[in-house]
Amino acid sequence: MWRPERLLNGPRVARADDVPALNRVFSDSFTDRYRRDGLVGVRVPQLNPDIWCYSIEDAGDGAMLWFDENDDVVAFNIAHSSGAEGWMGPLAVRTDRQGMGAGRVIVEAAAEWLRGQGVTTIGLETMPRTVENIGFYGRLGFLPGHLTVTMTGEGSHRRVAGEYARLGELSHAERDVAMERCRARLGASAPGYDFTREIELTCDLEIGDTIVLERDETVVAFALYHTAPLAAGRPAEELRVLKLFADCEEAFARLIVALESRAAAARLRRVAIRCQTAEAVAYRALLGRSYQVRWTDLRMTLAGYPEAALPEGEILLSNWEI
Repeated sequence: MWRPERLLNGPRVARADDVPALNRVFSDSFTDRYRRDGLVGVRVPQLNPDIWCYSIEDAGDGAMLWFDENDDVVAFNIAHSSGAEGWMGPLAVRTDRQGMGAGRVIVEAAAEWLRGQGVTTIGLETMPRTVENIGFYGRLGFLPGHLTVTMTGEGSHRRVAGEYARLGELSHAERDVAMERCRARLGASAPGYDFTREIELTCDLEIGDTIVLERDETVVAFALYHTAPLAAGRPAEELRVLKLFADCEEAFARLIVALESRAAAARLRRVAIRCQTAEAVAYRALLGRSYQVRWTDLRMTLAGYPEAALPEGEILLSNWEI
């Protein structure tokens, strides 16, 4: 029986013109993964090219591609470093090259790149039902942790208590000041963590925005979100939160109301929040607001590179998906 050569060339840094090839490998490999997990009727759609561009620009040199002997994309791993927080995803190997060691190559390359960035956290997420993946990552040194639960709630025109700023409405100078305040406040609780690049890219690409709540000129909460549709060719239906910080439960509650208000103002049906179950206060608060559980992912971190532990009562939700 004919078998493809095991040649794997790379990595090379991904560019915008690689998006069509990335999309094909992404859709085919994840559709095949779901099929092998028993979800036969699921077809994973290709991603919105704008979201790919965001992911590639955010990752920089961490957006890595590998090629076969015909110079076609055979695998990719998009590794991100948000200051001290490092994570990888999405990552995939073309279906005809799976089981030949390519997965190990791309995961180890991303981990090495992240170490070179000086991160203190290295993580990824995978489906809890996919025991093959969990075992595979475990053999590479990743430890299973808590779940990330995707939860959705309805948009609302409810009035937000107190004032908040939306960075997209500010001047460039005012935006720079607000981003620096967010960076400093987050860094005080999670040393080295920095979401400035993601915030800037989201504004520049016009795919979302950031809400900031302050008290006496001190940031008490902020949330980076996207409103652009995730799937190619689909209408915008939800506001997706990527990064969220709140210094207490009350600030978190106000921030959620502000996000629901922004969704309603943008004529989006719902707010989607990927809540880590380690954040029990946030999880209970969302359930209390009638948020529905839609999906779960298992969060895994490389041994020696755990997530930051925040002071008691503070909340940090950091999405490790695009």
